[in-house]
Amino acid sequence: MRVIRYDSPEFEAGLAPLFGRTAFDPEIDKHVSALLETVRRNGDRAVCELARRFDRVTLTPAEFTVSPEDRAAAGDALSAKARKAIRLAVRQIRDYSRQQLPRPWSYAPRKGVVLGERFVPLQRVGAYVPGGAAPLVSTVLHTVTLAAVAGVPEIIVATPPRADGSVHPAILFAAETAGATAVYRLGGVYAIAALAFGTETVPRVEKIVGPGNAYVTAAKRQVYGAAALDLVAGPSEIMIIADKTADPRFVAADMLSQAEHGSGREQAVLLTNDLGILKAVRRELVRQARTLSRSDCIQKVLEHGVFLVLVRDLDQATGIASRYAPEHLEIITVRPGALAKKVTAAGAVFLGPWTPEPVGDFVAGPSHVLPTGGAARFFSGLTVRHFFRRISVVHYQKDALAAEVDAIAEFADLEGLDAHGRSAAVRFEPLS
Repeated sequence: MRVIRYDSPEFEAGLAPLFGRTAFDPEIDKHVSALLETVRRNGDRAVCELARRFDRVTLTPAEFTVSPEDRAAAGDALSAKARKAIRLAVRQIRDYSRQQLPRPWSYAPRKGVVLGERFVPLQRVGAYVPGGAAPLVSTVLHTVTLAAVAGVPEIIVATPPRADGSVHPAILFAAETAGATAVYRLGGVYAIAALAFGTETVPRVEKIVGPGNAYVTAAKRQVYGAAALDLVAGPSEIMIIADKTADPRFVAADMLSQAEHGSGREQAVLLTNDLGILKAVRRELVRQARTLSRSDCIQKVLEHGVFLVLVRDLDQATGIASRYAPEHLEIITVRPGALAKKVTAAGAVFLGPWTPEPVGDFVAGPSHVLPTGGAARFFSGLTVRHFFRRISVVHYQKDALAAEVDAIAEFADLEGLDAHGRSAAVRFEPLS
């Protein structure tokens, strides 16, 4: 853990690792590039080879997909409480997504002209669901449900197989409940490659969504153009702004909730104007970490990814938060809503002591697929709108075109594109 104080001459230097972070690593990029090219060139054969190499399972192309029977029976392996929780989350994510559905619109800005937009669902999308360090059942719901609400006809889930080649039944039940049309037992870089390029067995998708580790994030970035992407979503991070009213137990627990993901690249940052809270949170982090099942993963983050920052005041905290652009931002202060309005970049904001970040991970409604590594400065979290094509609609009557044909001709002349000008002008020339 690093403690950084505003009254230290090393304050800005101490913050540098926060603002200098990135979701990309040049060495990882090189390694990933070679794997992507292997799958692009060799298709199913490369996928089988990489499944053996990275997931230690032997698969034939016929075994890439999980059978409909296995998907339908997955719920039998789960407790009633697990099925109830998954169904609850799907209902609430579905309800939230329906509020965001884009609707066609048009207007007449001038006589004889109608302009507008249409929104058409994508045909086939791939949702990547991490399953190595932990089976991220909730990620199925926070991707597939949105695509289903959008009306995407083909929704493919790709997730790493377990040691015996199977897929965790909770992931399968979640996929069925949320509306997936196929599940592929493929993981990591080779899954992204198969979705983006297609193979003899895996159909090529139009868009890939979902989070992943640094390798998956690098793979997604490199296949951009072969498929569309949602955003940059790498290792998890959380930033908490807390004042003296915050309960140190809550703050520490929320920081540890993101530290346990397992890559060791996670970050958890506290910004507080109260030294007593900072010290108490530090003690709580140590105490609570000892009690958690994933303590090995957490210890890496405690050593390298936890920052406890004493700020001059809460305005300084919101300035730092806006520069950091966290994936998750909790504000546990007297007036969290007022403070949140001063933050200009964050994936999602959680207000008050009774809104721990995991409500967003699991059941609240907005998707938990959010930008990381500072990408919240220019990306937004996954929404149902990511699953549509937006199509502009332009309709001119003759008199409206006549009123603007001279301007069209002038632009064509300026740009040296005489065929453009001719396209409009020819409509008003007499037949020869």
